[in-house]
Amino acid sequence: MKKNALIFLTGGTIYPTLEILCRGKTDISMAAAGGICLCLINRVCNHDMKLKPLPVKCFVGSGIITVVEFVIGMIVNVVLKLNVWDYSSMPLNVMGQICVPFSMLWCLLTIPAMGLCALCEKSHFIAKQ
Repeated sequence: MKKNALIFLTGGTIYPTLEILCRGKTDISMAAAGGICLCLINRVCNHDMKLKPLPVKCFVGSGIITVVEFVIGMIVNVVLKLNVWDYSSMPLNVMGQICVPFSMLWCLLTIPAMGLCALCEKSHFIAKQ
């Protein structure tokens, strides 16, 4: 299996699973979001910013997750009107799709995400590229 495919599938499995554990439900769009986020975090935080301090990586990872969440939210919640999530009641939200409290949480989530990516890259299931 290719490295990026494994990372995408890992993010696409773990994020909806976490959402089910926390909210009791999820949507297929969350699998896409999780996969995209983990691939981007791996590329940017683990490779492009390899020597940067951890707080910088966390801030960038939070930005990645927040942007992906906003784009997917605009598609599934605003355009398709699926109402997968709504942050309207949260402080400092943007169109109910993203909010500062969750963006702060994404800073922390970046740390295990980077570690998970590193594990995926070391996996014996990955074909040499």
